[in-house]
Amino acid sequence: METLYEFTLPKGYVDRNGDVHRRGRMRLATAGDEISATRDPRVLSNPSYLTIVILSRVITEIEGLETVLPSHIESLFTADLAFLQDMYQRINDIEPPMMQCVCPDCGKVFEVPLNFTEEG
Repeated sequence: METLYEFTLPKGYVDRNGDVHRRGRMRLATAGDEISATRDPRVLSNPSYLTIVILSRVITEIEGLETVLPSHIESLFTADLAFLQDMYQRINDIEPPMMQCVCPDCGKVFEVPLNFTEEG
């Protein structure tokens, strides 16, 4: 079973020197990752910070950084954050939300997965 996945950020993390870091690795999340993230004081005071804390735990590497910290994830462009959130959901096999649709031609009802990070 594969537990570590490589990625290339669409925009890249820009460090203090202006260098861009795009390649990295993400591992599968554990129950402990999610539980400890919900106990983080930053998450307790701001629940939307949960994504930042979890990603900083499961991203094992961003080229050129010694460790990946929440401050690094906070500094990403929104396109990169959306990319990483989508990747997290895909590798951890989290089902995307579904939307019920009706075909305007035949009236058939069907479900379509919602993916907010892909164009098309």
